[in-house]
Amino acid sequence: MKQLLGKNRLAFWILVALFAGACTGYLYREWNPAEASVKKFAHDISIVTEIFLRLIKMLIAPLVMSTLIVGVARVGDIRAVGRIGVKALAWFLAASLVSLCLGLVLVNIFQPGMHLHLPLPEKSSSEAITTSALDFRNFLTHIFPTSIGDAITHNEILQIVVFSLFFGVAAAAIGEKARPVVHFFEVVADIMLKMTGYVIALAPVAVFTSLAATVAENGTDIIWVFGKLIVEFYLGIGLLWLIILLAGALIMKHRIFSLVKSVAEPVMLAFSTASSEAAFPLLMERLQRIGCPSRIVSFVLPVGYSFNLDGSMMYMTFATMFIAQSYGIALGVEKQIVILLVLMVMSKGIAGVPRAALVVVAASLTMFHLPAEGVVLLLGIDQLFDMGRTATNVLGNAVATGVISRWEQRFEQRQPPVVHEQASTIYMQET
Repeated sequence: MKQLLGKNRLAFWILVALFAGACTGYLYREWNPAEASVKKFAHDISIVTEIFLRLIKMLIAPLVMSTLIVGVARVGDIRAVGRIGVKALAWFLAASLVSLCLGLVLVNIFQPGMHLHLPLPEKSSSEAITTSALDFRNFLTHIFPTSIGDAITHNEILQIVVFSLFFGVAAAAIGEKARPVVHFFEVVADIMLKMTGYVIALAPVAVFTSLAATVAENGTDIIWVFGKLIVEFYLGIGLLWLIILLAGALIMKHRIFSLVKSVAEPVMLAFSTASSEAAFPLLMERLQRIGCPSRIVSFVLPVGYSFNLDGSMMYMTFATMFIAQSYGIALGVEKQIVILLVLMVMSKGIAGVPRAALVVVAASLTMFHLPAEGVVLLLGIDQLFDMGRTATNVLGNAVATGVISRWEQRFEQRQPPVVHEQASTIYMQET
């Protein structure tokens, strides 16, 4: 037990919290089946989860900005920044295409919605999902911030990335004169990562309350009603994980094993909280621990969080086709391919948007004259899908960072317990 509670302390307590939270939610629903009582319990207990996610989001903007600026400025050679960026985007696009194609093939084989024959949901139920802001022009203009203060205030990660890239490149071009400013952001990164350690300590409690609220409010029936779709989606996620890891192993060789072992806890944290933001600081620290250079981690990971959403890609394909099948709408191969390409473009930069995957699905349904009200079919169980797709997004970005580090031949030979260069000493130090 001592060994279990040592190095893998966080993973152990997250597992305990998952089991305890599910049991607590189930037992409360059994003992107090009244809908009003269940809703009040879920509302009250989820306050801890809300506080945890707010604290994490509080850290994201300054952490991304400081680490990315320092990472780009330290590269020094502007050509190296462009080279790393091109390699990263090439990997992201390839991974996105594989995710979408795999999802499209599987959903056509399984056809999970073909025999549902569910009644058309009320239109008002889907009105909360806004699609008007997702056209291509708005997407492109939204990438570039009008004010960095506004971008930080609203946690617009992609806009922060754009500003930080420009700032870091300019700092690298100035050279010696920019050193005090770069040092300032190094200190900011030190402080933010120390704060992260304090927040991460709350993760098991947040996981417990999140699972308890979800199970209490929805019950175990939520799993059985759409059980077939859930099982088939997770089968697709498993295949996608295998493809991602095999592709990573072709480039990283034996280092893929240390990467998988090291990022297990961030992936589990992302799965249990359904928040990639919650896993971001810990993932950054773990990647540096296995030898990925801080400047590559600080550059590739934030960009990947906006552009490399492998799990969300597969989910959007499943969801769109599932809704079409549920209403008996047949889509030809050509139209399915067009939908696939549209999903690829529309999904870029949606990180941080509430229910982002459902937003894109609703927008694509409207664009192709499919019943957008069909997203209501998935709203009740979206949490279960969100856990799988979020964990996949985190794993995909971890592998991408390792691959870029290998391509750049910048893997450090040792695995330092503390990465002082990027101030990545956070909660998971052995004490």
